[in-house]
Amino acid sequence: MDLFDFKARQQRLKDAPLADRMRPETLEEFVGQRELVGEGSALRGLIEADEVPSMILWGPPGTGKTTLARVVASLTKSRFVSMLATSSGVAELREVVADAIDRVKLTGTRTIVFIDEIHRWNKAQQDAFLPYVEDGTVTLIGATTENPSFEVNSALLSRSRVFVLHKLEVDDIVSLLGRALLAPRGLAGRIGCDEETLRMIAEIADGDARSALNALELAANTVAGARKNAVDAGASGVVVLRREDAAKILKRSHVLYDKDGEQHFNVISALHKSMRGSDADAALYWLGRMLQAGDDPLYVARRLVRFASEDIGLADPNALVQATAAFQAAHQIGMPECDVILAQCVVYMARAPKSVEVYRAYGEVKKDIAEAPNDPVPLHIRNGVTSLMKDVGYGKGYVYTPDAPDKQQDFLPPRLKGKKYLTKK
Repeated sequence: MDLFDFKARQQRLKDAPLADRMRPETLEEFVGQRELVGEGSALRGLIEADEVPSMILWGPPGTGKTTLARVVASLTKSRFVSMLATSSGVAELREVVADAIDRVKLTGTRTIVFIDEIHRWNKAQQDAFLPYVEDGTVTLIGATTENPSFEVNSALLSRSRVFVLHKLEVDDIVSLLGRALLAPRGLAGRIGCDEETLRMIAEIADGDARSALNALELAANTVAGARKNAVDAGASGVVVLRREDAAKILKRSHVLYDKDGEQHFNVISALHKSMRGSDADAALYWLGRMLQAGDDPLYVARRLVRFASEDIGLADPNALVQATAAFQAAHQIGMPECDVILAQCVVYMARAPKSVEVYRAYGEVKKDIAEAPNDPVPLHIRNGVTSLMKDVGYGKGYVYTPDAPDKQQDFLPPRLKGKKYLTKK
């Protein structure tokens, strides 16, 4: 690296977003995921023993998947190559593999290939990568927000370890934000902020460290710019970020969707009850509140499928078809394109006639099963497939209904004889 390269790198670091500047460089700096990288954990043991396998990191956005891959490469002194599944192809992959083979021969350096959004690689791309993972030419670290059981080639999955990352706890994010306020590569003490304000930002981020750091940087820059000539802390030169200022700024940027305000579960409840009450306008509004705040469209779609059966049921069986189609469409095309699809489905659900007959009937079934889960099947409706079964009464007395449609038979266990779960036939 010459002087010009060094200066360019320093400038990039200076201009990079706070979330990128604060990216942990060691396992000690890594926040959260203690069961994964904490002392005594399986993955940490593999890293420290320099025996890192190919792996898939599965977890929500902002939980440290990319960061962990970089830390692994650094600690194992491996070359790190990052590829984005949405823009890389087989030709680029072959170049990376060829270079990895040369490096092993010349310097003994291993190559870790990090594939972000690996679930977006098609089958041909995954198949092309498989032999090089299998023979150890490269170590794969894939990152995905989707369930790898469904989205990653089974052959590739079988040759990789899957590690699950969870949403970060509020306390973990508060700790990270506090570090960012003081770190030289962060805000370097230029911004003052109490823990209550940091906690509010952490709650808004909902487990996403990147989102939390971006929110802190936005709020800090906005307040600093507005108070250039009115420094809060006198001669110290530190601008104080107050809770009320942060709330206004983050709300104005459509980030505010915290558990202490418009709670996720309160809003989905409002959507559900609006549809149940046949208020299509209110249902649309609550749907918009969720989607515009960045909520998972597939979560909404799953709730619509459930609603179609629980609240509409037999009053309009086509509602389940509509909801299932909306879920499939949302899964295939994602946001923002799927928003109008979900809106159409929500309006359909709200306007559809309602019936909870099946929902309540099945509730009664579950209750009866819980009270006596091992009621025997009546002998006459058991299938007597052997002579012994027939001798002990299996199938005896059963009448084939199409031949005798008026013949009354009991199909429930004796304890429930005559029980009616449904109000209609």
